[in-house]
Amino acid sequence: MIAATEMPRDQTARPQPRSVQVPAGAVRLDGDLTVPPEPIGTVVFAHGSGSGRFSPRNRYVAGLLARHGLATLLMDLLTAAEEEIDRRTAHLRFDIPLLSERVIAAIDWLETDQEVGPLHVGCFGASTGAAAALVAAAERPQKVRAVVSRGGRPDLAGEALRRVTAPTLLIVGSRDPQVLRLNQAAQRLLAGESRLEIVAGATHLFEEPGALEQVAALARDWFARHLR
Repeated sequence: MIAATEMPRDQTARPQPRSVQVPAGAVRLDGDLTVPPEPIGTVVFAHGSGSGRFSPRNRYVAGLLARHGLATLLMDLLTAAEEEIDRRTAHLRFDIPLLSERVIAAIDWLETDQEVGPLHVGCFGASTGAAAALVAAAERPQKVRAVVSRGGRPDLAGEALRRVTAPTLLIVGSRDPQVLRLNQAAQRLLAGESRLEIVAGATHLFEEPGALEQVAALARDWFARHLR
């Protein structure tokens, strides 16, 4: 755990996001980039299961990270047209190669930003987005220095798990047994440092009182430790 004294002193300031568009192949993806004063790193959020940059859970975590000195990029991994297709088919949310390509595109794009370009990057993945985050970490090992998965499906990253050297924190609710088993199996394949944190009493979405707060605090400490 990172001691509170090592965190930026102002934990109440709320940095304001700016709207950005991230080029990813033939499409441009909408996002919100929040940069606090003197950021120590940038965290890219990769959602899954039909979620987007307006996910209240991810925005809560991102807000806490920003108040503790971490820049954050919340973005839609699908275009509006693709989201409409996914609502009907629930197919694209499981297209890990597509989601991974777009997370990688975001990481590459961040290098061109004047405010955060030189900073190391962390990836925060939820649900199937966790697999995309891990594939991105495998493909950009020099840039991605930490990964956090919230109720994720790291198993869907497949063979890429064996190439992930970035320190990886897997967070799972104790009342999400199937996902817990998948995370335990995936952890054994990770090439780098890893830790599995089980949030007592939490289900898949961490909707129980205090559960999401625990997730946010764990992510904050992990990124502060590895991106500083």
